[in-house]
Amino acid sequence: MTAAPPPDVPRARRRRTGRRAKVPFTVVSALVAGAALAGCGQQRDDDVFTVLNSSTDDSYHGWDAATLARCGKQLGITVEQQSVPAAQVMTKSLRMASSKSLPDVIQFDASEMPTFAEAGGLVDLRTLGLSTENVPRGIVDFGSYKGTYYGAARTVNTLALFYNKGILDEAGLHVPTTWAEMRESAKQLTRGKRYGIALSAGGAEDGVFQFTPFMWSNGGDERDLATRNVAGALDYWKSLIDDGSLSKSTVNWTQADVNDQFMAGNAAMMINGPWQVETLNTKKDLHWEIAQIPVPEAGDDSVGPLGGTVLTVPRTGDTAREKTAAKIVGCMSSEREQISYARNSWMVPANEKAAATWRKEVPELGALADQVATARSRTTKVGDRWPSVSLALQSAFQSALTGQRSEAALKKAQQRATSGN
Repeated sequence: MTAAPPPDVPRARRRRTGRRAKVPFTVVSALVAGAALAGCGQQRDDDVFTVLNSSTDDSYHGWDAATLARCGKQLGITVEQQSVPAAQVMTKSLRMASSKSLPDVIQFDASEMPTFAEAGGLVDLRTLGLSTENVPRGIVDFGSYKGTYYGAARTVNTLALFYNKGILDEAGLHVPTTWAEMRESAKQLTRGKRYGIALSAGGAEDGVFQFTPFMWSNGGDERDLATRNVAGALDYWKSLIDDGSLSKSTVNWTQADVNDQFMAGNAAMMINGPWQVETLNTKKDLHWEIAQIPVPEAGDDSVGPLGGTVLTVPRTGDTAREKTAAKIVGCMSSEREQISYARNSWMVPANEKAAATWRKEVPELGALADQVATARSRTTKVGDRWPSVSLALQSAFQSALTGQRSEAALKKAQQRATSGN
């Protein structure tokens, strides 16, 4: 079923995940510590505050501008946004730290936030009066580092199984719920140029994001990649390629490429996220629906990754501005603003009450809310070491899916993750 867009909402451009530059921790630590100790080196207007984000797309920039205007009016201040590509948020923040001109609020990708937090560059939001009431534990953890709550999420995303209902109905197949069912369905749905399933196993964060629900649902753990549980998940991907149900080109595909294949009729099912809904809706004759990602065995939990950004207050040494910055974060992440942002972006509100309201408006996306309920952050267990783990997994995919044994590829990946190289 095509999800009907909410009224008076501009269309969003498809957002591709950029490759983020890995900044050495020693550099981060020196810069943010210097900024906090020296305080704000730049004279600022007491009534003008700045939010640094990655909303460079016209639609996202416009949505955030409207949010900031509402919050500014509510708080009696002016809130301006400064937008840079997602891959540049960290480096931009560091440059601003070095010049003692940090913004009042920084919207970090949740996987990058721990790096800034570990360096002592963020303020505990709870000490600034922000509550986590009605926010699921997994989403609190998503914005936390070592038990401290640094980042408030407005909305979150995760992955789901998208399927072409017309193709499944024609084949007389039910929506698969286990790995065995998905493998068998993918075989039966593979015909001619059409593959049964498409997913991203590319050498970038896209591929790692898509692998985590298979790794975690199979009992795998990012703290130790060289286990049978992780190898079993990678072997499952390999089995789909061996069956001919998954294209060998998967090692080169981003999540946007996967969506292109699905829309073109070259895949009957795909693993993807809600950021593709706007694009899917442009093809009126495509009857798609979603379900939770299948699990190894019936009764297992489908554990997907939480994705998205969190709003943080950088430590500038100006406690008065930090308190006002927290009020800005509180307004931006309020139930009202979460629902507004979710309507535009197709993401799931972080607050349980806001999510319940959103789910009534778009019941066809309910499986995303179900998936979010069991999802977790990529940094929960490894913190600021996640970038090293991600790079190691990316290398393992490329090796294992092109011929190397999964166990050997993952053993090397674990060594790489441990060394950080």
